[in-house]
Amino acid sequence: MNIQTFELWARYHIWATHRLATSLQAISEEDFVKNCGLFFKSILGTLNHLLVAEHELWFSRFAQGVSPAIALNSIIETDRRQLLHRLCQSADQWQSLIRKLDQDTLEGVIRYRNTRGQDMSMPYAATLMHVFNHATHHRGQITAAMTALGYTSPELDMLFMLMEERQTTI
Repeated sequence: MNIQTFELWARYHIWATHRLATSLQAISEEDFVKNCGLFFKSILGTLNHLLVAEHELWFSRFAQGVSPAIALNSIIETDRRQLLHRLCQSADQWQSLIRKLDQDTLEGVIRYRNTRGQDMSMPYAATLMHVFNHATHHRGQITAAMTALGYTSPELDMLFMLMEERQTTI
């Protein structure tokens, strides 16, 4: 894997996170906190999981080399507006981190402590790919919940981002 691949994934991650955040403004507070049968129960719970996993854990591991101790189901933000703002800010940070990477780092390993306290050593590039794939997985759960609740969910396929980018360069 090369840096350009991760630059693409970071752009997509930012685009999809911002697009989802915008669409979640239309959801009622009742539906936002409703148990929809998701792994983290509600849209609120799933968004908090994304914030915990993406920012509190993985970004800290990649950017600072630290592994905070925090449960994956922690609710660290209950205010919807603030939660969505923090998620968008978190997504934005990955792009600058990736711009600082070199190929040797990508081909190396990342060492961290998992949420069970175990020391881990994983392939750097594959683990970074996991972060973006993980977010895509949970955004899919949220859009499925939106649809089940009767809301229009945003189109989040990467191809739509690429088409938008192409339109702006023509």
